[in-house]
Amino acid sequence: MMNDTPGRLLTLLSLLQTPREWPGSELAQRLRVSARTIRRDIDRLRELGYPVEATMGAEGGYRLVAGAAMPPLLLDDEEAVAIAVGLRAGAGHAIEGVEEASVRALAKLEQVLPSRLRHRVGALQSATVAVTRGDGASVDPRTLTAMAGAVAGPERLRFAYRARDGVDSRRLVEPYRLVSTGSRWYLVAYDLEREDWRTFRVDRVSEPFATGARFTPRELPMEAAEFVRRGLRGGETYPVDVSFAAPARELPGWLREAAEAEEGGSRVRFESGDSPEWVAARLALTGLPFTVHGPDFLVRSTRTLAERLSAGAGGAGA
Repeated sequence: MMNDTPGRLLTLLSLLQTPREWPGSELAQRLRVSARTIRRDIDRLRELGYPVEATMGAEGGYRLVAGAAMPPLLLDDEEAVAIAVGLRAGAGHAIEGVEEASVRALAKLEQVLPSRLRHRVGALQSATVAVTRGDGASVDPRTLTAMAGAVAGPERLRFAYRARDGVDSRRLVEPYRLVSTGSRWYLVAYDLEREDWRTFRVDRVSEPFATGARFTPRELPMEAAEFVRRGLRGGETYPVDVSFAAPARELPGWLREAAEAEEGGSRVRFESGDSPEWVAARLALTGLPFTVHGPDFLVRSTRTLAERLSAGAGGAGA
């Protein structure tokens, strides 16, 4: 008989998280308790936010269903390893749309992974190769999770950094946000030694270490993403004007917010600090028909990209 109530609840929850319906008698037999105890434990799980549904009749029983919020999940070793590897792929290679959520989830998961599972995740990761988009550099997910943890703390962060000119330095910062441009990861942080805000390319960071020293976050004078965009072009941005032969709801998230409906589709106007070559490539990667109206140098970059793709395909039609 399982007299340890917390342990019994965890075992019960683990059973209910399998995709099947459990008769109360079978649960009672599995846990070696009475049917009455099972009913009380089900009530406790419901109080904790787990949506356990009961069905009546000879074939009735209990099962976990979708609720209004995502409750904590219990994972076995294989499930935890599979999820961690998938999240590392999503975080380390800046997959558009899920990259930041991947880092947050990975930081939470790796914080509680037993050492034996950390080793398995690392072994699987080292044995696989992922393809990055554009000219983006892959990032060690351990670096991202260390930074994400320091941002969430918030804790001051130390790391080694190699600048664009190859000069190495050690930095002590108050991390503010991690930003993904879709091709690279950047850390926006207040540099304590230089007494100013800085942007750091994460693929140039090594040996990140959260010091444990807490701090009150400073107020960045603009949104973190805008701060990164301005830094990429020395503070300069340019207006992008493009039409899509698709409604706004079909556009990817980075375009949807700036989209306006027009006859035959939608029109998007936004400020960009990325290179025109990269903007042209991202527009092409949407997979949707589009027309660039301006600026002229972006029109030229888009035309050049189209010519290169056509030449790469031999210039032949389908």
